[in-house]
Amino acid sequence: MNASPSAARGLYLLTPDEPETAQLLAQVAAVLPHATWLQYRNKRADAALRRAQVQALLPLCRATGVPLIVNDDWRLAADLGADGAHLGEDDGALVDARAALGTDAILGASCYDDLALARRAVEAGASYVAFGAFFPSPTKPDARVAHKSLLRGAGTLGVPRVAIGGITPENARQLAAAGADLVAVISGVFAARHPAAAAYAYRAAFGL
Repeated sequence: MNASPSAARGLYLLTPDEPETAQLLAQVAAVLPHATWLQYRNKRADAALRRAQVQALLPLCRATGVPLIVNDDWRLAADLGADGAHLGEDDGALVDARAALGTDAILGASCYDDLALARRAVEAGASYVAFGAFFPSPTKPDARVAHKSLLRGAGTLGVPRVAIGGITPENARQLAAAGADLVAVISGVFAARHPAAAAYAYRAAFGL
């Protein structure tokens, strides 16, 4: 893998809601070398498509050395042998996910604008915490707003801090300076005119 959970820095790439698996693989392959982690996220897919797309992405991630994390569904991640899962507040208990995935898995938690929630997530077994949205996001226009002070406050938790929401290569530098270890991005890469150059720019915001 590119990075263990505790040392991870850079671009946390999230997949777009792409229904065609071949197209998804082509899009991801073009930018994956610049990613630290990849999260499979497809809010429009049914269970069968999600399973098929995770199965298709796994060999690509293994070949590139980038961990594959499954959004929302820790059971699918455990069943297919993905490298981890990411859970929102309605996606089940972190302790159950940790027990199923094992101690080495990357387990993330959405903590929105709530530092107390982040503390509880780490206590329950999360290996990173995600805050946001820091800026207006085309993916989640009604998301809760997070302040950069959250990143500083979470520095005592001892796990990587992920920033999400409307992040560009330019404002990624602000977040990195405020304490973010990774920035989570979908449209900033996949909707860019030159996705590989955009992915490289996010990575460069961390001096990588």
